[in-house]
Amino acid sequence: MPPNTTATTGQKPGKSGRKKGRRARLIVLVLVLAIIGGIAYGAYWSISTVRASFPQTKGSITLDGLSGPVDVKRDGYGIPQIYASSDEDLFMAQGFVQAQDRFYEMDVRRHMTSGRLSEMFGKGQVDNDEFLRTLGWDRVAREEYESKLSAETKKYLEAYAKGVNAYLAGKDGEEISLEYAALGFSNDYEPAKWTPVDSVSWLKAMAWDLRGNMEDEIDRALMTSRLGPQQIAELYPQYPYSRNKAIVQEGQYDELTGAWTQGEDTGTGTGTDGSADGLGTDPSTGTGTDPTTGGTVDPASGTGTDPVTDPLQTQLGGLYDLLEDLPTAVGVNGNGIGSNSWVVGGEHTITGKPLLANDPHLSPSLPSVWYQMGLHCRSVSDKCQYDVAGYTFAGVPGVVIGHNQDVSWGMTNSGVDVTDLYLEKLTGDGYLYGGKVVPFTTREETIKVAGGESKQIVVRETNNGPLLSDRDDELVKVGRKATVDTAAPDRGDGYGIALRWTALEPGTTMDAVFAMNKASDWEDFRSAAALFDVPSQNLIYADTENNIGYTLPGRIPTRAENHDGSIPAPGWDAKYRWTGYIKHDELPYEYNPERGYIVTANQAVVDKDYPYTLTTDWGYGTRSQRITDLIESKIKGDGKISTDDMRQMQMDNSSEIAKLLVPQLLKIDVDDKDVREAQKLLEGWDYTQDADSAAAAYFNSVWRNIVKLAFGNKLPKEVRVKGQCLWVDPVNTTGPADEVEKVRECGQRDAGQAQPDGGDRWFEVVRGLMDDEDSDWWTTPRSGTRPAASADRDALFKRAMIDARWELTAKLGKDIDTWSWGRLHRLFLKNQTLGTSGPGFLQYVLNRGPWKLSGGEATVNATGWNAAGGFGVIWVPSMRMVVNLDNLDKSQWINLTGASGHAYSAHYTDQTDKWANGELLPWAFSEEAVGESTSDTLVLKP
Repeated sequence: MPPNTTATTGQKPGKSGRKKGRRARLIVLVLVLAIIGGIAYGAYWSISTVRASFPQTKGSITLDGLSGPVDVKRDGYGIPQIYASSDEDLFMAQGFVQAQDRFYEMDVRRHMTSGRLSEMFGKGQVDNDEFLRTLGWDRVAREEYESKLSAETKKYLEAYAKGVNAYLAGKDGEEISLEYAALGFSNDYEPAKWTPVDSVSWLKAMAWDLRGNMEDEIDRALMTSRLGPQQIAELYPQYPYSRNKAIVQEGQYDELTGAWTQGEDTGTGTGTDGSADGLGTDPSTGTGTDPTTGGTVDPASGTGTDPVTDPLQTQLGGLYDLLEDLPTAVGVNGNGIGSNSWVVGGEHTITGKPLLANDPHLSPSLPSVWYQMGLHCRSVSDKCQYDVAGYTFAGVPGVVIGHNQDVSWGMTNSGVDVTDLYLEKLTGDGYLYGGKVVPFTTREETIKVAGGESKQIVVRETNNGPLLSDRDDELVKVGRKATVDTAAPDRGDGYGIALRWTALEPGTTMDAVFAMNKASDWEDFRSAAALFDVPSQNLIYADTENNIGYTLPGRIPTRAENHDGSIPAPGWDAKYRWTGYIKHDELPYEYNPERGYIVTANQAVVDKDYPYTLTTDWGYGTRSQRITDLIESKIKGDGKISTDDMRQMQMDNSSEIAKLLVPQLLKIDVDDKDVREAQKLLEGWDYTQDADSAAAAYFNSVWRNIVKLAFGNKLPKEVRVKGQCLWVDPVNTTGPADEVEKVRECGQRDAGQAQPDGGDRWFEVVRGLMDDEDSDWWTTPRSGTRPAASADRDALFKRAMIDARWELTAKLGKDIDTWSWGRLHRLFLKNQTLGTSGPGFLQYVLNRGPWKLSGGEATVNATGWNAAGGFGVIWVPSMRMVVNLDNLDKSQWINLTGASGHAYSAHYTDQTDKWANGELLPWAFSEEAVGESTSDTLVLKP
């Protein structure tokens, strides 16, 4: 039976309510007309079908399992604030309310994390399910729940699941979400009950999308088919420590005590299991580890020693294709993942207390990956411990990013390397390790398929992790063709590829979420961070007592000196095994630095003197240094920063690569009057990428063509855009080669994942080549049958300016007065399942857009695009917030879409226009402020 539902409001609708009602009726009418208008499915649908899943937000509902009444107060954007008198009631209500708004999204996510997408969507998802079962997220999450999490956390997870299931009780699919009504056309799928493990599994998906440098590891190996070690090293330059500051600047690792220290504070976190005796490699030396081979390289000659195993060749593209096809959870399958967060201490703010900003950069999704809400105990006590608000994931209890009554925190991806690929020598029913054959650990998995027969697979694991090569024929080719030296074991039928990843070991991240939610000071927060093992994130902190801080948590492996994790390693050799994990007390942190602010935007965490290799693939600090410069320019001369200043910094559109290139582009003599007309757009341009800027449109097209001409045509087909066919130099050539016959190769990678993507790594590559005007990289590739020009930087720039003029003429028209960046740089929001692969009618119903956006790649307003694939927006600030620690009710926030996952709900995308314009919404926190902002109140009764 459904829950007992009783409407108790009895109020007449006011003018505002009547307007909303008319709008809702109009939207429903338009939908129904669209359905009926020539669409075959229309006969099955009606107004009641569309409205059936809309949540009740007023009156009262009786829920079995509550110990007392719970109030759910929603503001005009449908954002809920929950008030309860016990922890269990609070989290049970959270589960119920999130299910009201987002259960279909939650259901799809748990099917993804458990490798059961085929149960919902049929045989087209079998390959994905096979790979996800091989990773075993759900299995690890179950072990985590049973053996690692605290009794208190389990209690909260159970209460949350109870709330979700109270919502599901007695409901048909179409009463839960419109998508279930659509799925009902093709199968008889019915949602199962929610479990605590479903929530824990979602944290594994989050960790997967934020896992680190696996794609870089693959790309470096792929590039060896066409490029030499020195050439690849030029495409992966060292981090520019002298120009772009690391996050932590006022602390050091004490080798005597084995701890990170800052002044008198030696940290408060507890150590984690594992040794910490691997010293790693020094990322600052000119002759250190070559990122393509793992051997040592002389930067002058490009020669050096070979490692035990050379890079895997082009067949590694099979692994990349497999990763690329997986549905994204919260990111872009590991590429382009960014985020900004910074905190400014009270000495530099108008309020005299800290201000904290955060905007995580993730792939756009509909609904947004984030869910805004408040969780409030009516009276904070041992029985009810929480008074917290912020952003969480639908399906996960607690708040992931936000603030409570005492402290606030934000996150950005640290980018530390927590994954390694291993080449494994397979022998019969085992694999070679330490000179002996070790039997696989195996398990059988059954994949159920909607409308089809089930499929059985066997998952094999080595001591380095699951064999990914069992899931993809291309990975089998890797093992057959990978180059190894004479010390390697006989290939036989080939090698396998295994993955070691910290998230495949049970952990305590769910404990960390609840601990952060009730932290009252820096010591509490650091202790909570010690539990946050995966994914490793940059955590910034501020409190109402005027303290600010930063800490790097996470289970981060240590490796032997001969292995830095930048390339696949030989699994049969014990020298390449992880040696332990860095202890929490040894991880970098910073507390109340003298400069009075902390900036994290995926740049290097620490300088080159830190003894452990955290990664070889930092972001290059373009955004972080721009934020730092904006803060410094504001506080210079004792200026003070306001909440709105923080918001304006989040919307900064300045292009750092334009500042480098435009002065040189303006010096180039252009004969063609049409190209010269476009060139003049750059004269006097302030490098700001506003949506209405013609100069930004032209410059970004020039930049796209520069990287395509200089690098794209010289990269292997496995990393270039799928279907883009070019006449290219044969393998291992980049410069003029009049006697060499060109070959035609077609790219193989999806546009959003291809290289060169034009991000800040490529900024750094071009910056490093600017003074070398005759570098082979500046060789302009031939067009058609014309021979290539000699290596000449300005000649290539001129060619890029010409190509950009005609590219924009084709896209935007010949009249440059009509050009604008926003016409090229558009955001489309797509439902992540039926909105991308469903019938055209359903895509029309579920998807929204486009929006013309400002910003760009590696800007603070990071509306990312891939220069190899086009100008469309592929990742965005998924939310924005500014927390005012002087008066929490004056904090502000915004989400990418809205609170609701129901298409045609008033709250489906009601925040998107404001988000696109850089606006923030008021963020009520105190009971008084929440009361004033409340539009609807629902009482959940026991």
